[in-house]
Amino acid sequence: MLEIKHLSVDFHTDGGVVHAVKDVSTTVGEGEIRGLVGESGSGKSVTSMTILGLLGTRRAKVSSGEILLNGTNLLKMSQKELVKIRGRQIGLVSQNALSALDPSFTIGSQMIEVIRLHQKLSKSDAYEEAVRSLERVGMPDPPQKLRAYQHQLSGGQRQRVVIAMALAARPKLLLADEPTTALDATVQKQILDLLLEINRDLGTAILMVTHDFGVVSHMCDSVTVMRKGRVVEQGSADQVLKAPEHPYTQSLISSVPKLHLDDTARTVPRAERRLHVFQEA
Repeated sequence: MLEIKHLSVDFHTDGGVVHAVKDVSTTVGEGEIRGLVGESGSGKSVTSMTILGLLGTRRAKVSSGEILLNGTNLLKMSQKELVKIRGRQIGLVSQNALSALDPSFTIGSQMIEVIRLHQKLSKSDAYEEAVRSLERVGMPDPPQKLRAYQHQLSGGQRQRVVIAMALAARPKLLLADEPTTALDATVQKQILDLLLEINRDLGTAILMVTHDFGVVSHMCDSVTVMRKGRVVEQGSADQVLKAPEHPYTQSLISSVPKLHLDDTARTVPRAERRLHVFQEA
């Protein structure tokens, strides 16, 4: 479905050229969940945002490569053409729902606008579709939530709204850029389980951008590991998790806190343990 081939992205700054992404190649198959993993600054978010032309600055330039969606090179498209791709074929679930949602408008007005942008529906039909979309992501009392503003919802509810909006046009691919970073551990697991459910029930492929191998083990079929703008390792999640070859991948996996602690480990201060709730699927 999606193929990134030898992608390089440079940022032209006052201090010189920064090579943010260097010769990156990876794929996402139909119905696949691929993890794009690395520490902050590894280039994973730049790679994902380049797919939809959302780098957000004129100083960012794609110096080489192709991004093929079902064989069509997205890098050859104009912004007007990309608007038709965004939402309809590729949905985006951003890291921070607070910045993704407008505090000046109700959830309903924002969802209806997005739905009508991608589907030729009346306002009343778009409202009904918004209700169904919130039901699809497990939101309690959708009509009440559509009347609410973003500050009246919990963090998990806001993230469900963002996911519902991303699914409004039934895209075949979701770009999920650290979608659980701002949430507590219990809500994180709920959102990840929701994305798994969407993948299973709708067949939606997901490119999951994350720094957390706990997330990879919980939901990904395959994984691409990035460091300093380059791909250092990729393969099936099972292969990379159980037998990582690159020292950087090994260090990332070894840094994931363990759920089952012995008596010695339990003496480490709780703030140093930072346990995850992600268990084996």
